[in-house]
Amino acid sequence: MLNLRLICFALLSISISTAANADEKRYISDDLSTWVRSGPGDSYRLVGTVNAGEEVTLLQRNEGTKYGQIRESNGRTVWIPLAQLSNTPSLQTRVPELESQVKTLTDKLSNIDTTWNQRTAEMQKKVAGSDQVINGLKEENQQLKNQLIIAQKKVDAANIQLDDKQRAIILQWFVYGGGVAGFGLLVGLLLPRMLPRRKKKDRWMN
Repeated sequence: MLNLRLICFALLSISISTAANADEKRYISDDLSTWVRSGPGDSYRLVGTVNAGEEVTLLQRNEGTKYGQIRESNGRTVWIPLAQLSNTPSLQTRVPELESQVKTLTDKLSNIDTTWNQRTAEMQKKVAGSDQVINGLKEENQQLKNQLIIAQKKVDAANIQLDDKQRAIILQWFVYGGGVAGFGLLVGLLLPRMLPRRKKKDRWMN
């Protein structure tokens, strides 16, 4: 009987293929519970169950029976069908992580809302300040336009006065020139009359 057990154990050792690399992390599928056995096959006795979603370490595989040897978090080493193992965390394991991610995203969204509100308030202040500056520039521009209109009117009035003065000066020159000409003419007419005439000597008297 002992020899038979040794032979079976030798054959079992030959058929078991160990993992090529270091121990691999695996997760129990999302069933309620999974039975585990003392060896790599259905003929080995049941030694308990593992909880759904529990994280375990895959130590080695038996490709012939499709069983794998795992180590639980409490250190117990058992065998389980490879089909009951998953490479990704189970839903039970991911729920707390997802809840944490949801909380993180919620906090970020809250911060984004706060930051956005602050930026919006700052932009509104800047826009209000810009509106005040623009309104001030518009008022100043209007004042400058009014001043320009007044200055233009003053220039027009000065030009009119200058034209009137020029016409008056020209008229004065005409009057003065006419007076001088008239006086000269009068002198030219009266002077011969005022001067005595010389008597002509008879040339035959000599």
